[in-house]
Order: sequence, then structure tokens, then C-alpha cells
Amino acid sequence: MPEEELVDIKFRLYDGSDIGPFRYSAAATVDMLKQRIVSDWPKGKTVIPKAANEVKLINSGKILENNKTVGQCKVPFGEIGGGVIIMHVVVQPSLSKNKAAALVLGFVQLPFNGKCRGDLACTSFGD
Repeated sequence: MPEEELVDIKFRLYDGSDIGPFRYSAAATVDMLKQRIVSDWPKGKTVIPKAANEVKLINSGKILENNKTVGQCKVPFGEIGGGVIIMHVVVQPSLSKNKAAALVLGFVQLPFNGKCRGDLACTSFGD
């Protein structure tokens, strides 16, 4: 029976601090990593993810998809055997429905002075 491949991963936060390293199976999904990040998020940070869907993981410049496995996300070239993979964590808090609606309404309700600029399309939302 083949041995399960294990991968050591450290998560680098926005302020340069780290969560981990932790050892994961190569079959673990990116969503599982995000769940762990949310549950192990350090206390006292100014930005705090409330759920895994607010976390973006970046490895070698690519945003990782939730359904991909750790094994699929590993970068083959330049990898040092037995090394720790560092993934960058970006927290993107989701807007509440009220805030999102206010942003859209605020955009639509901008005053229109009837003058067109060459670089903008002229649109009137009704008088």
C-alpha cells in the first residue's frame, strides 16, 4: 500500500505573521485549509475572517480554488523536498446586503449634469 503524501504548509498573513506550519494530506482541499485558517486565526488582529468564503489563498501568485487539493496546488519546479510551502492569506470580508445595496444605489444616484466627456458614455437615468 503506497504511503500517503504529506505536505507542510505555513500561512502568511497580511501583517507578516504566520499561522502554522501544519501538516496536511495531499488530498486535503483548499476549502479545508481555509476552514483551519478561520478556526486558528490569531486573536487581536484588526482584520478577522468570519467564514472560509472570506479567505483567499495565494500560492506562487495564483489564487487557489476551493475544490482543488493540496497536491494539485503544489508547484513542481523549484520545490525543495521536505520544505514548508508558504501560502499567502488575503481576507476579503463580504459586504452585508444593506452595505452592498447602499453602494449600488449611491452609484446610480450620482448627480448628472448633462455634460458629456469624451472618455465617458453619456447616460441619463431619467428626470
